[in-house]
Amino acid sequence: MGARRAELSPQERFHSEVALKPHLFMIKIVRAKLHGIRVTGADLDYHGSITLDPVHCAMAGILPLEFVHIWNKSNGARIETYVIFGEAYSGCCVLNGAAARICQKGDEIIICASEYIVDPSELVEKTPKLLTFGEGNIVREILEYSVGSTREGKWSFTVREAAGGGV
Repeated sequence: MGARRAELSPQERFHSEVALKPHLFMIKIVRAKLHGIRVTGADLDYHGSITLDPVHCAMAGILPLEFVHIWNKSNGARIETYVIFGEAYSGCCVLNGAAARICQKGDEIIICASEYIVDPSELVEKTPKLLTFGEGNIVREILEYSVGSTREGKWSFTVREAAGGGV
C-alpha cells in the first residue's frame, strides 16, 4: 500500500483520503440570493448588520441573525454581516455600522446566504432561490438554481423560474 500511495498524484491522494473519511471536508454552497437589490440607506452609528425587508427574506429563505455575504457591484467590495429585519413591504436594504462605509445609498449589491454540505451528491437535492430586483427594490424574478448529475459523474447546472415563482 505504501508504494502505491507514493505513485498517486496530489489530487488522487486527496480523493482517496476523502473516500476513506467521507466527512473530511465541507463544501460551502449558495442557499439563497438577493441579486441587484439597491442600498436604501447607510447608518454608520448603528450597531452593525444589514436591515432587510422581511418579505424579501422570506421569499428567498434568509433568516434573521443569519450571516450573509454582501458583494457591492458598484465598487467591488465584499463583506460579511448578519441580517436583521426592517419594515415589511418597505423594500429596505440598509447597511449599518462599519458596513455603511462599504456600501452607500444607491449602490447595487448581491446578498448571498450559504450552507455547507459534506457530500457533493447532495447538490442535486438543493434548489437555492434567487430574487432579482428592479426599480424601487421590487422583486422582478424569482429563480432557482438546479444541479443535476449523470451516472458518468458529469454535472449540469441550470437557472430556471422557481416553482410558483410568479411575481
